[in-house]
Amino acid sequence: MLTERGAGIVSIVVPDRNGVMGDVVLGYRDEESYLGDGPCAGKIPGRFANRIAGGCFTLDGREYQLVKNNPDYQLHGGPDGFSNRLWKATQTSDTRVTFTLDSPDGDQGYPGAMHVETTYTWGDDNALTLEIKATADKPTVVNLTNHTYWNLDGEDSGSIFDHVLKINASRWLVTSEALIPTGELASVEGTPMDFRTAKPIGRDIKADFPALRYGKGYDNCWVLDGQPGLKLAAELSSETSGRRLEIWTDQPAAQVYTGNWLDGSPVSKSGRSYRDYDGVAIECQGFPDAPNHPDFPSCVLRPGETYSRTIIFKLNA
Repeated sequence: MLTERGAGIVSIVVPDRNGVMGDVVLGYRDEESYLGDGPCAGKIPGRFANRIAGGCFTLDGREYQLVKNNPDYQLHGGPDGFSNRLWKATQTSDTRVTFTLDSPDGDQGYPGAMHVETTYTWGDDNALTLEIKATADKPTVVNLTNHTYWNLDGEDSGSIFDHVLKINASRWLVTSEALIPTGELASVEGTPMDFRTAKPIGRDIKADFPALRYGKGYDNCWVLDGQPGLKLAAELSSETSGRRLEIWTDQPAAQVYTGNWLDGSPVSKSGRSYRDYDGVAIECQGFPDAPNHPDFPSCVLRPGETYSRTIIFKLNA
């Protein structure tokens, strides 16, 4: 199930190893709860997902001050970002829905009017393909992803610490205490950030490691290995349910957020409020704070260009 609010994913129901159907994404009981929800559950954040330091950047010699929703940065496009907008839905087939959104020049401080299209396609192989495209009439910046929280035991099953995660990444972005990238791309070798070999999420999450202290868990960006193009970014599995998730993308990075601040979320589909660590978001995207780091992969979109990114969620048991 999808919603026009934030062009988001509300539910995905798939079988476990015994054929028992279950909803594996976190979401809320009523539509109104998706407006302004802090966790950004299932939705498309934008115009720039993740953080921009100081809520400002310089493009083509001009400085832009954005609308901040944190003293240290703008997060997910600002207080009225794309995740809070009502997108227009067009169902092109039984298995395909396209959402469109028009963002005016100056929206949340960003230059240029932007047109965005987000298309979800459900395949026979339990694969959900997300295609995101954007154009703009002035030079601007863009970083779009999907912010679904996964719990492969079922959305009402509690902690994901026993979920096993593999990330195909040898480097991660070191951050400040405010979770802003410092510019350093560090090796994961010998650190709690090493998920090249699959391991339970909870194994190192409480380790005495700066990045984990800053975010009260994982809220970090990994630089994906491999050449540009579609590649396997991450694999998530649960021994309890037998469900497995593969995430494929052509994005250069993946932000993994272990739901460290889910306490106090709106009432869930199962009638309770989610608690910290009840779900994990694996957000394939460009580098956070890229507008302020010329050496990061470019996030600039110019007139005549089309921003085009793909994320594929493959589920099986």
